[in-house]
Amino acid sequence: MKIAFYGSSLVSAYWNGAATYYRGLLRALAAKGYDITFYEPDVYDRQKNRDMDPPDWCKVVVYEGTIGALKAVSGAAAEADIVVKASGVGFEDDLLLEEVLAHAQPHALKIFWDVDAPATLAELRANPDHRLRRALDRIDLVLTYGGGDPVVEAYRSVGAADCVPIYNALDPQTHHPVPKDNRFSADLAFLGNRLPDREARVEHFFLEPASRLPDRAFLLGGSGWQDKPMSPNIHYLGHVSTRDHNAFNVTPMAVLNISRASMAENGFSPATRVFEAAGAGACLITDAWEGIELFLKPDEEILVARDGQDVADLVAGLSRRSARRIGEGARQRVLAEHTYANRAETVDEIFRARLGARMEAAE
Repeated sequence: MKIAFYGSSLVSAYWNGAATYYRGLLRALAAKGYDITFYEPDVYDRQKNRDMDPPDWCKVVVYEGTIGALKAVSGAAAEADIVVKASGVGFEDDLLLEEVLAHAQPHALKIFWDVDAPATLAELRANPDHRLRRALDRIDLVLTYGGGDPVVEAYRSVGAADCVPIYNALDPQTHHPVPKDNRFSADLAFLGNRLPDREARVEHFFLEPASRLPDRAFLLGGSGWQDKPMSPNIHYLGHVSTRDHNAFNVTPMAVLNISRASMAENGFSPATRVFEAAGAGACLITDAWEGIELFLKPDEEILVARDGQDVADLVAGLSRRSARRIGEGARQRVLAEHTYANRAETVDEIFRARLGARMEAAE
């Protein structure tokens, strides 16, 4: 079956947090026999900051960030059995949705894949005339990379025919244990770009604990923090390439996950980083959010902090030995239950069942 997938970028993770999700899931679907073409616009300097070459398991079509180029590539939807428009493509998203739906064949399965459901749903609630909301009656299925029942119910309430969460996961081929790297030595490390929906939580869960533990070493990676006031025991790295993420995860005693505010409030939304870190065997400390126990067991496979004081207490009480034990527990759990191969099984069942039902109805 042919999939035409319109997303932000497959070949560049630069200001593109969905890249790992796309790569892991589409690679796993390709292994199950799907013929996939990924269409991505050349915007935000992503092509200048590629961190992978086009893979052999997926054709990548990069188009100019122009209306004409967008309309040209949207015509390819007519050749696909499954047409996917992802959220947050980054160039004329509303127009792209309309064009893709207009070109998709009547028999094709038409999917909106939301990689930031809380933000999208907030827009839909605020604007009853939103382009996506008006298009939901022409979309067969909404898939999201998190959110649980709250997101499913919310999407149905605004007109979606159905919604199924397909959670983030681990790709063991890209995220796995590696030797430690002294560049990333620290007691606690956090990696994330500076975003309005995250900054206050980074202050609370990372910067404040660092100031409370002046004798401990903290490491901050990600773009945009260079002018942020921080205590002298924090070493700021700037952008960390994906090729260094495994070393970044395995070298510190522990790594910190801080959910964006909307994700934390909604719950059931583990970030990609949770599975990447666990796959490398990192001891992970996460801010508290509903649904954690569905993915990792608190206190045994992950440590949970309700606030900055909890983070400081956990770091102060953690030993290298206990950190290794927690990290290994997390790694075994995600390898058993939370790989993209696991997720692809679910997606494959959904695709085949819905296309099969459509063919039967047409006979």
